Amino acid sequence: MNIKLLDSWIRDYLRTDARPKEIAEKLSLTSVSIERMEKLGNDFAYDIEITTNRPDLASAVGIAREASAVLPQFGIKATFMPPILPVITKREGAQQHLLNIINDSKLVTRLCAVVMEVKIGQSPKYLQDRLAASGIRSHNNLIDITNYIMRGMGHPTHVMDFDRINSSTLTIKESKKDDLIITLDDKEIGLPGKDIVAVDEKGNIIDLLGVMGLKNSVVTNDTLRILFFVNNNERHHIRSTSMNTGIRTEAAVLNEKGIDPELTHDAFLYGISLFKELADGKIVSEIIDIYPEKIKAKKVSVTEDKINSVIGISIPLEKSVKILNTLGFKTDLIGKKITATVPSFRASDISIEEDLIEEIARVYGYHNLPSILPPVTLGELTRRENDPFFWEKKVKEALKYWGYTEIYTYSMVSLDLIEENLELAVKIKNPLTEDMTYMRLSLLPSMLQVVKENKNHDTLHLFEIANVYKKSGKELPIENCNLGVLLKKKKASYYEAKGLLEQLTTDLGIDKLTFISKDKSNREIEVKIGSEKIGEIVIIDQHLIAIELNFDRLITHATLKKTFTPLAKYPPIIEDISFIIEEDIPTETIIELITKQDNLIRQVTLLDRYENSRTFHILYQDKTKNLTSQDVIEVREKIIKVVSDKFDAKVK
Repeated sequence: MNIKLLDSWIRDYLRTDARPKEIAEKLSLTSVSIERMEKLGNDFAYDIEITTNRPDLASAVGIAREASAVLPQFGIKATFMPPILPVITKREGAQQHLLNIINDSKLVTRLCAVVMEVKIGQSPKYLQDRLAASGIRSHNNLIDITNYIMRGMGHPTHVMDFDRINSSTLTIKESKKDDLIITLDDKEIGLPGKDIVAVDEKGNIIDLLGVMGLKNSVVTNDTLRILFFVNNNERHHIRSTSMNTGIRTEAAVLNEKGIDPELTHDAFLYGISLFKELADGKIVSEIIDIYPEKIKAKKVSVTEDKINSVIGISIPLEKSVKILNTLGFKTDLIGKKITATVPSFRASDISIEEDLIEEIARVYGYHNLPSILPPVTLGELTRRENDPFFWEKKVKEALKYWGYTEIYTYSMVSLDLIEENLELAVKIKNPLTEDMTYMRLSLLPSMLQVVKENKNHDTLHLFEIANVYKKSGKELPIENCNLGVLLKKKKASYYEAKGLLEQLTTDLGIDKLTFISKDKSNREIEVKIGSEKIGEIVIIDQHLIAIELNFDRLITHATLKKTFTPLAKYPPIIEDISFIIEEDIPTETIIELITKQDNLIRQVTLLDRYENSRTFHILYQDKTKNLTSQDVIEVREKIIKVVSDKFDAKVK
């Protein structure tokens, strides 16, 4: 967020001889960014960018405190002058039981309130000029004071007409869904629910806390008594209300960032003094300050060695202590270790030693740090085999060079594309469209949609590597990375898909790949590595075949290790055996059975297949001697007998 402040306003809390240009330049080098500086009469206006984590800087006091720490680093004297706050007793001029507030500490961390008699009128010129330079329009002295406190102190405050409320008891609570309110700018809004509101004794909502005041309690020209109200709100509620209602006031923007509850009371006291000075204010109720859970002081420690190793140069420990002290930290120096008590206004963004080091480095000046790389500590080098992105790249490159095109499809699908296992599908709470209601369980429905949209192409070779999702019974679903492949051509062959997987797994260093048909139709074939199923080949029709593998499981078997096998000294004997055998018996099962029959069998492959006939190419070899015909005859007879007995096959 950006705020605008007059130089003279900042100097109410900053004693320095620095020129406005110097202040802008030095702050921009070390802290907030002064994006622009404009001369207004005898004054200057700063346009200041405030980062989200530093709401404490969104005020004249905050900028003055920051400048008092920064300017001395450049040899410019500067002293922070905190605002002078009045001392007010709890029962000053109080009428008993005039005001009672029932607060929910889960919604409002701290709440200060008082009823005052006032005289409404115009604000003094200096106050109007300061607000105008900040981009805030002057209304009357009562409303202007609340805006002046917000810009000067950094805490939003609110003022209501106490007589229009007509209730001695206010209750802070959450709103209900569709509760109606009318805001200060005459807009009727139905609340989303769980918004922080104040209600009177009759249950009427009189304030939308931390966001905007309401029409039924706004001050008017007839206002005689005000309820001055300063509340420190739970920021997530404020963010939700502001975004859901579209009310983006500066108060809401500040409150949602989290404001120091210790500042609540300071802003309250400062406001009372301004109402007394500018509106002839008199306190007529007890002072209310509800603060049930005070913030506990946080301590963070850091050593000199740690500071210097992170920053990259040696900074005297005494200088680091001085920098932290000027920023509002209270420090203890024991040996070479600083223990800093974090000020309440920095409690939300200072928690670890690196945070302290950042404060030291930026105030010391990043421009003073040498342009050298920090020391590098080499840990254990990551092995490529353990990097899933290495294998993903390897698979993608292989498929690319084999003529396949990579596609990207949406992870979100319609109910029509879930097909089955709906109870396992993750449903999206706020889908963009009806076509994006569920997270996909499989890649294939999305990929088939691509084929459908490209129906004019007779040949398609497609693949995708992406996540699929399944309910886990916990808050987050189970995510798996899958590999999907689609092959479309005039006559798609299962053997082409099978060969693709065999070559792919060979490139990944995987063996023991098997294919097992799930039924006699041979339209769905399980793909296994050893005993573990990693996916399926699905024959959709004679033109289209699909493959889907669990890529995460696949790469757990991948390896870059190579095994050297010396060339055999003795030549092999190769022969072919043809069997007439039932078509529904998997070829892999037959090959596995043949291979087990003797140690002389080195390799078995399917040479040819026609209807119910299959020819196997068998290689026999001995490492220690030349084989004779008799050696092979004995092994061949064992093969024929076991295949015939087990599968009721006949030699062709």
